[in-house]
Amino acid sequence: MKDTRDVKIIAIVGMSGSGKSVAVDYLTEQGIPKVYLGGMILKEMTKRGIDLTPDNEREFREYIRATEGNDWVVRQAIAEVKDLIEAGQKRIVLDGVYSWTEYKTLKHEFPGELTFIAMITSKPLRYERVAKRPERPFDAQKIRERDQSEIENLEKGGPIVAADYFIINDGTIPEMYEQLKHILRKIDS
Repeated sequence: MKDTRDVKIIAIVGMSGSGKSVAVDYLTEQGIPKVYLGGMILKEMTKRGIDLTPDNEREFREYIRATEGNDWVVRQAIAEVKDLIEAGQKRIVLDGVYSWTEYKTLKHEFPGELTFIAMITSKPLRYERVAKRPERPFDAQKIRERDQSEIENLEKGGPIVAADYFIINDGTIPEMYEQLKHILRKIDS
């Protein structure tokens, strides 16, 4: 394995509608490759012939963790990260770290290289954003159910609370970008 001393891995965490995808898209536009943990679920669902619906995705996400271990998704992601490092990548963004197990596994696997950034947004604004998004919109009841499922079944709150940095994302996208740039300067210093 290549020397990882100069490698910086940034994990973006947060609840649905907090702005994770916007932050990850910004980083990928800066040329930072991403590893999408949710993509591991979607790939496996496709491989098994399961329709890609929000309900099926939630059920399968919980099923695969229950049958293959809470670290199944993160093991797939670690392999992709190692491939990127081996290919010479120095900056990598992780999109979709959900569980406390994933957090602990990543921190153990990449000590010193990994920084967690939590996207924090008020609940009413998150719900409004999720209801308006073109891909997989949810009404208020569905998002409440998803929040509860992710917190109780996937322990999603742990990585958010334990993050190294927090972005309060109740403002505009340019304001969020400025907070992200400030954190990136700290990470790179």
